[in-house]
This record gives sequence, structure tokens and C-alpha cells, in this order.
Amino acid sequence: MKKVLVFCLASLSLVIACKEQQKNTVEKVETVEKLKSIPEQVAIANGFANWATVNKITFTFNVDRGDSHFERTWSWAPKTNDVVFMTREDTIAYNRKAVDTVLAKTDAGFINDKFWLLAPYQLVWDKNGYRYEHEATATAPMSQEPMQKLTIVYGSEGGYTPGDAYDFYFGDDFIIKEWAFRKGNQEAPNMVTSWEDYKDFKGLNIATKHKRADEDFNLYFTGITVE
Repeated sequence: MKKVLVFCLASLSLVIACKEQQKNTVEKVETVEKLKSIPEQVAIANGFANWATVNKITFTFNVDRGDSHFERTWSWAPKTNDVVFMTREDTIAYNRKAVDTVLAKTDAGFINDKFWLLAPYQLVWDKNGYRYEHEATATAPMSQEPMQKLTIVYGSEGGYTPGDAYDFYFGDDFIIKEWAFRKGNQEAPNMVTSWEDYKDFKGLNIATKHKRADEDFNLYFTGITVE
């Protein structure tokens, strides 16, 4: 009888220990989630966790203004930083680790177009290059709806646009609905556009269209493929 009692007590202790371990694990996971910064939460909501599996992404950056149309196509292998730039007139292949003065203009175009495409992810990639502020409730500039607002301001040195600021507007799902660009962190925005027509590309949640209010302007992406 004593052996059975000891065994039962030991089993009970094991069960309690397992439950306590599970509780601690859950609490640790919840704590980690709570510690995620606002920029990280925006990136995660837009599928950032799936970026690690991306070997290559190809996309065409388009801008329509009135009767004019502009486009350029990029293919980027993020693991090696190899970039191929394609227009109707030319094709340029280069590696971003070896950008010289000849390639600087081309690379600046790539940085611009990639930022429009993957801005939520840039919030993680560039986290050491900017400071940020978060407002739980703000008025979105286009829709005039109440949304959360995340403002990031890049440092005054380095990069192609030092000191510039971006205001991201989003709901409780952390999916960006609008944003504003402010050159040199000036008070008045230089550009405000929507973020719309989201599509899923192997887990990457990408806004494929951006429009201005009351203007004949349409910035959009076509030919997006993810490998």
C-alpha cells in the first residue's frame, strides 16, 4: 500500500510540474508578444514571418499621371542581394554590396520602389536607423477616420533620404490603410496616399495600389512573383 501511495504522489507531483511548466511557457509566449514594438507588430501583421522563405521577388513598379505612364521592373534575390533592373530599353544586373557611383542612381530607384512595395518590412530592417512615435488614436488624412498612427523619422546621416519622416495609419489589425511622406521631417506632408488592394503572395500581405485624394495619380504594382 505504501508503494502505491508513493507512486501516486510521485505521479501527482509530475502532473503538477508539467502543468506549471506549460503555464510558464504560455506566460513567456504572451510576454514576448506583449514586448513586440508597434513597428514589429505592423510588419508581423503583413506577413513578415514568411519573408525568411523568400529566395526571389520580382515586381513592376507603375505610376500613372494623367495620360503618362512610367514603369520599371525589378528582380531581387534578398539572400544574396543580387538585383536585376529591367526596362523596355535596358537591363542592368548588380549586387547591392558593390554599388558604385555609376549604379547609385539605379540603386536609388530600387530602394524607392522596394520601399513602396515592402514598407511594413522596412520597419524591421531599418529599426536601428530611425526613431518612432505611436499614437493610439489619430485622424487619418484621407479618410478622416480614427486610426492608430506610427511616425518614423530617419537619422540625419546615411541612406538616400536622410531625415525624412513617414506617418503610417492603421486599425487594430495593424494593416496600413494610409501613409504620409514628409521630406526632412517637415510638418506638412509632401505626399499622402492610400494603401489598398492587398493581395497574398506566399504569405506576404502586399498592398498593390496607392492613390492620392482628388488627383489623377495611381501608383501600383504588377507582375509580382515570389519564389
